[in-house]
Amino acid sequence: MAEQRDPRSARRVPSHPLAKDKPTPKRPAGGPGRRPLPAGEQFFTPGATGLRKAVELRSAAPLVFLFGLPRWILPVVMVVLLLIGFAVPYWAGAVAVLPVIAFVGWLAYMSWPSLGAGGRLLRVALLTFLILVAADRFGAF
Repeated sequence: MAEQRDPRSARRVPSHPLAKDKPTPKRPAGGPGRRPLPAGEQFFTPGATGLRKAVELRSAAPLVFLFGLPRWILPVVMVVLLLIGFAVPYWAGAVAVLPVIAFVGWLAYMSWPSLGAGGRLLRVALLTFLILVAADRFGAF
């Protein structure tokens, strides 16, 4: 059945009594190119105190900013910095790896309470590898 127009209003009236108008999709608050934040129960670790609570509070704004970026930007930047770190000898290569170490360490610290033993082991192994790459470029080996 086709939809009919109600002459008294500009709304479309469905011709079947059980048919409903489809809601118009709402735009995210940040603008047309931003993704909405994922639904979740809590943004912070429950019962966190001291250093963890302070780091989580200070990290909230950067995490929301990073989530709002297009998904491809951060991986591309990290890969480019790693490639520079692998290709450039001496201290310049190490300087390129340092932001990657800081970022991976920050994300590892933020996600640590929710990880199992395997996830923790992988993060420690990745950080160890990156630190060894930077140390090699600084001339430690």
